[in-house]
Amino acid sequence: MNGSEFSNGPPEGPGAPVSLKALSIADWARFGAGEIAYIRPVVVNGVRAIAIHAADGTPIGAAPSAELAIAAIQQHEMAAVLVH
Repeated sequence: MNGSEFSNGPPEGPGAPVSLKALSIADWARFGAGEIAYIRPVVVNGVRAIAIHAADGTPIGAAPSAELAIAAIQQHEMAAVLVH
């Protein structure tokens, strides 16, 4: 290996990773907001549940458990991710 295979900083250019926190709504649309959903725990009317949100933050459902939330996401041909 030579020294050019390593970098001390983040990669730059078209193939560089992007911080998801920095994406705008338009960026999310290009990224596949309609294809990705995330889950997070919530309390609804005093009952614990798992909220399902589109990648852009739009609420799209809820389930009593993470397993059921992920199954619902996959049933709708979306990719499930856990964001924290």
